[in-house]
Amino acid sequence: QPFNSTGAPQVQTCFHHVPTKMPFKNQTKLANGEAEIHHRPKRGWIWNQFFVLEEHMGPDAQYVGKLHSNSDKGDGSVEYILTGEGAGTIFVINEVTGDIHATKSLDRERKTHYVLHAQALDRNTKMALEPESEFIIKVQDINDNAPKFPDGPFVALVPEMSEVGTSVLQVTATDADDPTYGNSARIVYSILQGQPYFSVDPKTGIIRTALANMDREAREHYTVVIQAKDMAGQVGGLSGSTTINITLTDVNDNPPKFPQKNYQLYVPESAQVGKPVGKIKANDEDLGVNADIKYSIINSEGANMFSISTDRDTREGIISLKKPLNYERKKTYTLHIEGMNTHVDPRFSYLGSFKDTATLKITVGDVDEAPVFSMDPYIMDVYENAPSGTEVGAVTAQDPDSRNSPVRYFLDSEEEGERFFRIDESSGVIWTTQPLDREDMPWHNITVMASEVDNPSLLSHVPVTVQVLDVNDNPPEIATEEEVIVCESSRPGQVIQTITAVDKDDFANGQRFFFALPSQLPVNPNFTLKDNEDSTASIIARRRRFNHLIQELYELPIVVWDGGEPSLSGTSTLTLRVCPCQRHGRIRMCQGEAFLSSAGLSTGALIAILLCIVILLAIVVLFITLRQNKKEPLIISEEDIRENVVTYDDEGGGEEDTEAFDIIALRNPAAAEELKFRRDVRPEVRQHCGPPRSCRSPSVELDEVDVHEFIKQKLVEADLDTSVPPYDSLQTYAYEGQGSPTGSISPLDSPGTHSEQDYNYLDDWGPEFQKLAELYGEAESEMTT
Repeated sequence: QPFNSTGAPQVQTCFHHVPTKMPFKNQTKLANGEAEIHHRPKRGWIWNQFFVLEEHMGPDAQYVGKLHSNSDKGDGSVEYILTGEGAGTIFVINEVTGDIHATKSLDRERKTHYVLHAQALDRNTKMALEPESEFIIKVQDINDNAPKFPDGPFVALVPEMSEVGTSVLQVTATDADDPTYGNSARIVYSILQGQPYFSVDPKTGIIRTALANMDREAREHYTVVIQAKDMAGQVGGLSGSTTINITLTDVNDNPPKFPQKNYQLYVPESAQVGKPVGKIKANDEDLGVNADIKYSIINSEGANMFSISTDRDTREGIISLKKPLNYERKKTYTLHIEGMNTHVDPRFSYLGSFKDTATLKITVGDVDEAPVFSMDPYIMDVYENAPSGTEVGAVTAQDPDSRNSPVRYFLDSEEEGERFFRIDESSGVIWTTQPLDREDMPWHNITVMASEVDNPSLLSHVPVTVQVLDVNDNPPEIATEEEVIVCESSRPGQVIQTITAVDKDDFANGQRFFFALPSQLPVNPNFTLKDNEDSTASIIARRRRFNHLIQELYELPIVVWDGGEPSLSGTSTLTLRVCPCQRHGRIRMCQGEAFLSSAGLSTGALIAILLCIVILLAIVVLFITLRQNKKEPLIISEEDIRENVVTYDDEGGGEEDTEAFDIIALRNPAAAEELKFRRDVRPEVRQHCGPPRSCRSPSVELDEVDVHEFIKQKLVEADLDTSVPPYDSLQTYAYEGQGSPTGSISPLDSPGTHSEQDYNYLDDWGPEFQKLAELYGEAESEMTT
């Protein structure tokens, strides 16, 4: 294979001309007996590719190769034609000789190959002497591209104190040359700057630490330059470089350090408890959490009086006061303060303990202080009703300073207790300004203030509580103010109600009470009082049965004594109301009240019901009035004159009807006009009798008058009365007459007698016999009265 002047191999192809009359044939006998002919192309007119070097910089065109046909006799009768990519512009061909040249410099990185087509024609006939053939011209690579780092420059982090060989970063360079041809794209890495701290792997480009115990506090930033060279690093190879900025990150490899071992601090004794009084700081060269410090006071003398905390922002130790300072008691304090890292890395424990200590001496400053009371608070007592100016007690305050200035006392003028008390400004003795009443205010709270005479602006306060002691100055009273209910069926000796007493005085004086009825009043015939000797008393009925129709209210005065010294008494009057109680008298409430209470009706509902009743009554009265005004005449016309029979369907009431007709008029007609009673009201006839069976009926005591004269008188009055109907009426008077030795058997005129029988058993028969028991009870009560 010959080479051209550039050193590239030159390909020459010779074309062997085969006459068209004697073509090569391959015959295949088919199944039908026919033969299939296969044409074989000319091997001399077939080739694969040419090669041309890139970046040709010579003055002449670069020779690529030569096309030749076997039909070419050298007489110029064959014409060579080139078509395809770059034909005529980049690649030119000699039509006579078939030589191909490249007229321009080529760049493989832009285009690696070109596809062209070659033809051989008869110059005279323009007939193809050879079939068109395709071939490729490949651009052959040369080392014309240096390696590059597309992602540079780089930034990397690595912890300080890392071991040798710790990976930091991997860098990768690229080369545009052909990696399949020669060593143009074979890259080797090397370090140009950054030794002896770092190294780089020549094949992979991994950067590693090369020096042990690199300290961030000594040097934090490093600049490393890495070179990438092609041609496997040989001389003549192209190279490129990049920069890596490496920063060492912090680890906790430095303990805290106090700048000095001894400190001093001045704190006045007036410093407030819980407030900061000073600061202290330990330095740590580390960063972030590696520099966090916790401060503590490690000696008991300082820890009892002071506390220390850490300021997160400044990492200072804030010293605060735990207890009040007193210059007169202790003038100096010594604090041993320790500063220790909170995040310790065990890998660096060999460096020692990550803490440090310092000594702080605190000097207490003397300050003029307010007076101090001997007690806090004060509790005093005084009896009530004590005269104005009575001494209650005394307070004492003293100047805590060494000079011991005199103290002045006074009361807080903003409090209400100032009007009850006053204080001596020199001695601190407290007196009353007026008598006190325990029942009005049993405790008084006042505030006493003290100040130095030399410095009145310094004040101290102390609360004083004064208890008012009790004396027996209030008489007892009956505890209940409600009415006492007395059942009508009460019996002699029956307990009506048990009462108690109350006393405004203290329990020690009012715990024992005594009860009695007033001795200056006559004996009460209805009620008596029994002292139960347990600070209670019982009201007891003295007679049988009460009637609320006769007397509904009774008043009972009661005297109560207390057990105090001296003993006081008070008289209370109780009101007793007589009511018909329910069965057995278990519910002490009047029936009317019980009904309203059980119904649960409000005032508005009761008013509405009453209004409805009034309206209904008005309607009934109006209806009756209209009927009375509309009377029909008994005689309809003058022609209709006949006797009329008037029937009165009045049915008598039987034996119980004692009010329908007064039979006394028949017994004594002369006194009829004087004894006309209302038939709609039951007459009350009170008889004052002596011994039993000595009372006679009123009809017997009246003067006797002839009944015949009385009937005649009534007949005349009826005839002369123009308002009566004009017809006769028949009146029948059933008169028994007089002079019967046995007397009348009617119970109406029988004299009242006192029965010795006790009808109280009727109360136990149930509600059906309650009315009967009340009637007998009323009769017995009237006889007793």
